[in-house]
Amino acid sequence: MKRIAGLIGRTALSCWHHGSPRLPPAWVPGPPSSTCLQVRHLAAKQNKGQFKGEKFKSKPVKPEKQQKQEVEIKQRMTVAELAKAMNKDIDHVYEALLNTEVDLDELEPDTLLEEKWIKEAVKRSGMKHRWAKLVETKVRENKDIQKTPPPDPAQLVPRAPVVTIMGHVDHGKTTLLDSLRKSQIAAQEAGGITQHIGAFRVQLPSGEKITFLDTPGHAAFSAMRARGAMVTDIVILVVAADDGVMKQTIESIQHAKKAKVPIVVAVNKCDKPQADPHRVKEELVGHDVVCEEFGGEIQAIHVSALKGDNLLELAEATVALAEVLELKGDPTGLVEGTVIESRTDKGKGPVTTAIIQRGTLRKGCTLVAGKCWAKVRFMFDEHDQVVCEAGPSIAVEIVGWKDLPSAGEEILEVESEQRAREVVEWRSYMEEQDKLKEEQQVIEAKQKQHDDSYKRERESMAHLSWRQRRAAMYRANKHKLTHRASEKTDMEELTLPVIIKGDVDGSVEAILNILESYDAGDQCQLDVVHFGVGDISEKDITLAETFSGIIYGFNVDANKSIQQMAAKKDIPLRLHRVIYKLIDELKDDLSSKLSPTTEENIIGEASVLATFDVTVGKKKISVAGCRVQKGFLDKKMKFRLIRGREILWEGSLTTMKHLKDDVQTVKTGMDCGLSLDNEELQYKPGDEIVCYSESELKQKISWDPGF
Repeated sequence: MKRIAGLIGRTALSCWHHGSPRLPPAWVPGPPSSTCLQVRHLAAKQNKGQFKGEKFKSKPVKPEKQQKQEVEIKQRMTVAELAKAMNKDIDHVYEALLNTEVDLDELEPDTLLEEKWIKEAVKRSGMKHRWAKLVETKVRENKDIQKTPPPDPAQLVPRAPVVTIMGHVDHGKTTLLDSLRKSQIAAQEAGGITQHIGAFRVQLPSGEKITFLDTPGHAAFSAMRARGAMVTDIVILVVAADDGVMKQTIESIQHAKKAKVPIVVAVNKCDKPQADPHRVKEELVGHDVVCEEFGGEIQAIHVSALKGDNLLELAEATVALAEVLELKGDPTGLVEGTVIESRTDKGKGPVTTAIIQRGTLRKGCTLVAGKCWAKVRFMFDEHDQVVCEAGPSIAVEIVGWKDLPSAGEEILEVESEQRAREVVEWRSYMEEQDKLKEEQQVIEAKQKQHDDSYKRERESMAHLSWRQRRAAMYRANKHKLTHRASEKTDMEELTLPVIIKGDVDGSVEAILNILESYDAGDQCQLDVVHFGVGDISEKDITLAETFSGIIYGFNVDANKSIQQMAAKKDIPLRLHRVIYKLIDELKDDLSSKLSPTTEENIIGEASVLATFDVTVGKKKISVAGCRVQKGFLDKKMKFRLIRGREILWEGSLTTMKHLKDDVQTVKTGMDCGLSLDNEELQYKPGDEIVCYSESELKQKISWDPGF
């Protein structure tokens, strides 16, 4: 190293002596006694990978260009899909679309976004987009099942008629059916009101068999009556002789006519003293139900379901009409039927009551109804006895469903479980596609509405400068900007979350139909969080706790542990056996959500005759000399000072005297001196002082379900 340093030093000196610039005098080497020259020789460290003798060159460091994240986008992306593609949460997409024309209040995770807003969200997130590669989607093959063609008339055999008993509530339908089959169904009904369809097979003394459907007559069960009319051959219209044609009687006539089903009129309760069968028939004529007595073709039988009068005549009239109709069925081939009712049984699981319309149902058959399928494990009749097979016109309970089908669904038999799964999958897919189309139509309508309003807004500001336009748009849209949590108003909408549970699918359907008529949303919102069939479960309690809701159960139970769990979590359970009592309690719960109103009651009125000042200690207090004109004045109550039509003051009294005595009350015609709690107020003769009380009144929900 010393050698290298010496070489470098000598080379440097020779350069200065041989034609190189001379050193300044200060730099000339002097004697040892002079100032010593110190020279530091710097040597650069050899870079790794640099060969000896290679000159060192410093390369400028270029800053690395930050790569933007690419987001793969496609047409018709939902908010959730965009968030997933960006590897962000949904709230990030909302923040990216803040202060744009998009209405964030309307955005849900499954809301479809326009192409420009997808790109805008990506751009605002500091990313860049690229279109996803188009994959040619194959048109899915239709896997649905179709009904088999009509059978050969030679294969048809006579079958029993399916008869639906219809009419107004409490006109004796269940009692009539009870008398026909000699059982006690009416005694089991809550309040004597049928609340779901009952299907029974009755054998008459003559040997003929009839399948009867007993439909509810209550106003809430219109959908059930419609289903009963659609699967029946004959309708027995029950009308009470002492009551006449009522609202549900008219509705039952309309259902029968719509289904093009013949009617037999049973004028019930003819044993009562006030019964007037002739008047009932006259009323029916007004609804195009003309009995034979008035020249029509409809049979009218006078019966007493309670005493059993003329029931055989009614049955014979029904059988005679069935013979005229020449009812026949095909007991061969694949099974076809209709779900009359469905429920969840504790021991059996999902159970449906069905009417078989074609084929013969046996154990092991694979059925499809709507988006549910079943492999038949057991079949039961109305007496809960196991049956091996069921042919046309027979009503049976079917056990073996994987899910609970809705009442009214068409039952079709398929070859195998694999085929059943394909049908259910296809139907679910088609329902999803239909839902997407509906949502797209709604989105497009809202977008058009928004674009139109935006264009109108721009046109109205066309004459303004860009600064003025920007300021005007800010003022117009200021209320749409988000606020901090501390700035949010406390005025939240009142909402009652509810969970509905019923014994059968039809009961839940009826309750939901009633709730659809709810029209008091401006007072309190009604939010159906969940509905289902079966007893109250732990899941229902958890849901009710999450949403702070109330559970309403119709014809269902809650075991002791569930009741204890609900009581511990302070979850109200409303269990009912009669539907209108459930709705009444729901109305009470809605009313309890409303804040009470204040009612004002005027107790007395006094007029100011004179004013004067009184010195109390070092203060001067204005006193109004008054005379009570109406009622009386009570010092404990509230007071109001009125001048002309203007209310100057409201509050309470500090002093009320009669002569020189402090008093609590002053009656009509008496004079008194009053001082108010507002010392700055000046009285004038002719002013009125009103004494009044306020009382709180509970509000009632304005919703009227119609019964």
